Amino acid sequence: MSIDAVIFDWGGTLTRWHDIDFHAESLALAQAVASTPTAEDDHHARAGRLHAAGEVIWGRSRDHQRSATIGDLFDEAGLDHDPDLLDAYYDFWEPHTATDPDVGPLFSALRADGIRVGVLSNTIWPRAWHERFFRRDGVLDLIDGDVYTSEIPWTKPSERAFRAAMEAVGVDDPGRCVYVGDRLYDDVYGAQRAGLRAVYVPHSTIPANQVGHTEGTPDAVVQRLADVLDVVRAWA
Repeated sequence: MSIDAVIFDWGGTLTRWHDIDFHAESLALAQAVASTPTAEDDHHARAGRLHAAGEVIWGRSRDHQRSATIGDLFDEAGLDHDPDLLDAYYDFWEPHTATDPDVGPLFSALRADGIRVGVLSNTIWPRAWHERFFRRDGVLDLIDGDVYTSEIPWTKPSERAFRAAMEAVGVDDPGRCVYVGDRLYDDVYGAQRAGLRAVYVPHSTIPANQVGHTEGTPDAVVQRLADVLDVVRAWA
């Protein structure tokens, strides 16, 4: 059976895995709180509330496949925010967003073989941020369709998230699709439940609170993204 599309996870797959200081992340995010500082308006306290809210919304993603946005995170924390003040948060994450050097040649080779390329990412960030990273690294035009869960009701491993990604790249047979990711729950288990084959990239250190209740057994394991091409060609 030939392969029509290969869909990729983003963080830890198309980018290298980075261990993140989540306290520093919350401090950067707290700079977007829309309020006038007072004696009771403590930046560290707001960061703590945002960190706790992040645990809640990502827990919902893990356990119930419910998506969220940055705005939902602030709402959960009970804080108003100004999207124009998110620069510090964006700047905190930007160094961790570099596209793996294998991506451009891999995407080009897949497309040359007539295989569509997609992205499906569990994210609270807006589409514009992800597209900016891909454009910066010269691969945006090599993507046939992309889905960010901040724009849909579900997150991986929901079958509906994978179906949305298939629709985005214009294919409808999951048996002719491959998903590539770094998480055995979200990516491997989720893709296989939806009927796709799953390729696992085993280099991420997934925090314990992000590990789901089930681990899938991948159809293939690759040590670098460039190896995905040979796997897909063997299946074709």
